[in-house]
Amino acid sequence: MKEKALILNESDIDRILKRISHEILERNKGAKNLVFVGIQKRGVPLARRIANNIKELEGTEMFAGKLDISFYRDDVAKRVKPNVEITDIPFVIDGKDVILVDDVLFTGRTIRASLDALTDFGRPRTIQLVVLIDRGHRELPIRADYVGKNMPTSLNERIEVSLKETDGKDSVTIYESS
Repeated sequence: MKEKALILNESDIDRILKRISHEILERNKGAKNLVFVGIQKRGVPLARRIANNIKELEGTEMFAGKLDISFYRDDVAKRVKPNVEITDIPFVIDGKDVILVDDVLFTGRTIRASLDALTDFGRPRTIQLVVLIDRGHRELPIRADYVGKNMPTSLNERIEVSLKETDGKDSVTIYESS
């Protein structure tokens, strides 16, 4: 894979997350009923950052959990060794407006698995989806409620999201198969 272009840098990502935080507050008429769940791996720090932005804006404590979907994927039987992470949702989601956060929306299969996993924790009032990048190529009828950047790609391209918490830096880069 060769690097094609840097799509977002640190300040771009920060600006996008602040915009999305405001959009969430506007749509939900405040933060009163919100909880955040990040999809492992990079959705978790994104969810925490958005929750922190909203905490600063509203002056209210926000809850952010993390969700592993390894065993909910429809390809789990095909994987030699699933990459299992920790699920930690230490709050009730029943009746809440759950803001589900992921880094890249592609086929929609990760989100489908996430919806299945979330229902094991309760019955939210709503589930709203935040993605940093929407690259298209949906295989399922799933769309994000909040999108940082729409980045149409070809199937021979790959989007790589790097975040300080997991990778030591904030960036989004597109790579192309050589």
